[in-house]
Amino acid sequence: MNKLSRAPAVHDSLAAKLSSADDRVLLSHWLPPQEGIIPRIRIGKRWFNMLWALPIAFVLLVAAVAVAQALRQLPDVQEWLVGYPGAPASVAAVTSGFPLWLRAQHFLNLLFMAFIIRSGIQILADHPRLYWRRDCTPGTDWFRFQKPVPTGRVWTAKDDSVTVPGWLGLPGIRHSIGLARWWHFSVNLLWTVNGVAFYALLFSTGQWRRLVPTTWAVFLNAASTALQYASLNFPPDHSWTQYNSLQLLVYFITVFIAAPTSIITGLLQSPAISNHIGWVGRVVNRQRARSIHFLALWWFLLFILAHVTLVFMTGPARVSLNMMWAGVNDSSWSGFAVFVPLITLVALLWWRASPFTIRHARLVQKTGEFMIGWIKGFAEWWSPNSQLTEQDISPYFWPNGTTPASAEFDGLVATEFAGYQLRVDGLVEHTQSLSLAELRTIAKQEQITTHFCIQGWSGVAKWGGVPMRSIIDLVRPTADARYVVFYSFADGADGGRYYDVHKLSNMRHELTILAYEMNGGPVSVLHGAPLRLRCENELGFKMVKWIAAIEFVADFADLGAGQGGYNEDHEFYGYRMPI
Repeated sequence: MNKLSRAPAVHDSLAAKLSSADDRVLLSHWLPPQEGIIPRIRIGKRWFNMLWALPIAFVLLVAAVAVAQALRQLPDVQEWLVGYPGAPASVAAVTSGFPLWLRAQHFLNLLFMAFIIRSGIQILADHPRLYWRRDCTPGTDWFRFQKPVPTGRVWTAKDDSVTVPGWLGLPGIRHSIGLARWWHFSVNLLWTVNGVAFYALLFSTGQWRRLVPTTWAVFLNAASTALQYASLNFPPDHSWTQYNSLQLLVYFITVFIAAPTSIITGLLQSPAISNHIGWVGRVVNRQRARSIHFLALWWFLLFILAHVTLVFMTGPARVSLNMMWAGVNDSSWSGFAVFVPLITLVALLWWRASPFTIRHARLVQKTGEFMIGWIKGFAEWWSPNSQLTEQDISPYFWPNGTTPASAEFDGLVATEFAGYQLRVDGLVEHTQSLSLAELRTIAKQEQITTHFCIQGWSGVAKWGGVPMRSIIDLVRPTADARYVVFYSFADGADGGRYYDVHKLSNMRHELTILAYEMNGGPVSVLHGAPLRLRCENELGFKMVKWIAAIEFVADFADLGAGQGGYNEDHEFYGYRMPI
């Protein structure tokens, strides 16, 4: 955001109704807590409590141990284990042990994953349901930790959000997705940079042999290793020079499949990217990407659980700790001397992260903007030119936002907006006041596109309305105009008028319109009548509903709390949100 040196701007009259905001999360002003339910998964038409997974897993593990021990008594199996002991003899061993760069990256990966997982859980809690279809029609979810959507009342996506504990989520308060996303994306950037460095160092040294299969025999050896683990008669540990085949395959999947899958499916949830890449964005739609992203999370969680468990079960723990944390292959306590303080540091950061975020929310927002704002700005240049068909229109489109509550708006609704006037002013050559009828005389544009809510849900609708470029041509912004402010008839949840700001260049896009129709009829009051913005490379909160006025400005630092919109001011969202 540029702060230009000039006299204070004279803004549209609605600017006086904007409110400032605190730089902290004020819990007394925040959305009250709402507990979710124990996670459930749907199989067919029935929902199952996931706590059943614990006794089922225990029974399966006991059965696996019994079966494995019985199999190992069979002569043919014993002979097979001799032929496939767990690691192919043809695979070259690593002679450099665990060098410092590998140990440092192992620790950084642990640290970054801790905060990626925490913030990811917080993000999921804002729409605690997962789907495989493109839309988010209630009853089509396959996973949830929230009750069924109630009927007979308006239930917004914000109503659906739940609280997760502060020790688990980040920052651990309900509907704090703005702050959670800054943590998630910023740490993900560090994790990705660390991963790229890891790939480069891995393949420039012999360390890649630990993780990359070079012979088909690895699969039979992996089966042999699994049988040995399951029988509780563990194979010898040669990890200083060579992982066994099961370890190799699991590490390979984690490093070369699960990690890239997490990054790719995270990016595919972006409106700018998904709406640009054509059939790929339609096949791997946002909800499929969310579900795959979630399954990748579970892979990492199970990997961590199995990894830590086997470290402490398959031999002297200090030997394993020595190798990865101290870089020595002996039975001393040098690994503990490194491991204990570093894990204590991770635990301390984990403990302080939530209270720090609540107390210094604006700092977290600004730090996130500094780290990844340039990536978001770059993504805005991806032209969202992908449209869908009428067969793709969602049977249900989640409502969201605080509807207008004023006598002025009620009067407009009562007359079906006959007296509505859209005021367009600011740094323009021709100020306008346009009725809905006059707006309808401008050439209408229709488009079928996907709405991407920051909370995670999506929906497809057919929108009809006035292209913003037609409004721009009509009012002719001056050379100083760089941003467009949209003022709503509605107030925000914390008081003060709702507004949002867009770059003027983004408003010229061919799919940016002022919509007065939805799915062939007038936009309903619930979804933004009489007029709402559609800007298909941004997240949904920036598409202001119930538009009262539009103002062209040179800067927005003196509007509200100066962050570029109501949610940016009060809920610490980002001004540029194409991802």
